Amino acid sequence: MGKPVYILALESSCDDTAAAVLKNSTILSNVIAGQKVHEAFGGVVPELASRAHQQNIVPVVQQALSKACISLENLNAIAFTKGPGLLGSLLVGMSFAKSLSMALNIPLIEVNHLQAHILAHFIDDETKTKPDFPFLALTVSGGHTQIVRVDDFFDMTVIGETTDDAVGEAFDKTAKLLNLPYPGGPMIDQLAQSGNPLAYRFTKPKMEGYNFSFSGIKTGIMNFLNNQKVSNPKFIQENISDICASVQHTLVDILLEKLTLAIQETGIKNVAIGGGVSANSELRKRIGGLEHALDCKTFIPKFEYTTDNAAMIGIVGYHKYLNCDFTDEFTTSKSRYTF
Repeated sequence: MGKPVYILALESSCDDTAAAVLKNSTILSNVIAGQKVHEAFGGVVPELASRAHQQNIVPVVQQALSKACISLENLNAIAFTKGPGLLGSLLVGMSFAKSLSMALNIPLIEVNHLQAHILAHFIDDETKTKPDFPFLALTVSGGHTQIVRVDDFFDMTVIGETTDDAVGEAFDKTAKLLNLPYPGGPMIDQLAQSGNPLAYRFTKPKMEGYNFSFSGIKTGIMNFLNNQKVSNPKFIQENISDICASVQHTLVDILLEKLTLAIQETGIKNVAIGGGVSANSELRKRIGGLEHALDCKTFIPKFEYTTDNAAMIGIVGYHKYLNCDFTDEFTTSKSRYTF
């Protein structure tokens, strides 16, 4: 066994400032600072997000190092999120990572945020098994919805994705129509527990192949609620649980129909989910049901690795470090960033 590799990882793609320290593929610390400032606006305000990152990044990194009992001199490399994400937010993390890398004279590693959600499954954890290659990854969040074929750590191919809005946005926009607080996805999930998922039906889009579309269903939900309120102004308040359950059931249906098709047509029997929406209880329950229905093996991340976090950035950074895949101070952040 050689010397352990210590990676400091930074994540700042949206509204969470996060830092983690890894010893090889084991997490020593994983610290996240959220931003409540956006709640009043019902969504993330980019300028406010970048300002908050500037305030949070130093204390978050200090806390991550302290929890890991690691000093800066022990670090072997700095990993950071290059994109995709909000450009102003990304710049804060990137600038900090560049400065620290140059000050310590250690390698700088850029990480694709979407690859990180997928490779979070390879964080060492005794309670979780890791998927074998190849596997299909369903990445679902507020900004992204993709089905990815994963043949190796850095051999990934997007075989299906949303042509407009992400599924997480559909959850959050529905929550806004229902006057639920931001972020609305978890609140819809909570209220759906006591509702009837078949109470109301919403038209599902017809998309070719493995692609998704969620803009139409958002409009359909809005029109449905407006029509119901004409005859009953209290319709939402009186039926909130059934509405949430029906919306959630429909959105999960759309995801699983495309994923099922991909499993059947590719023949790949290992399936992993990731991203913020992978915390949804119905998605977790029903994707587990695929094991029996399609004779496949499913992998579900721990809750702390579903939302944006630096541990997932760190695991990508570790594997890139092993490959000597480094970048330099001239690298730039990218709001759009493909594999």
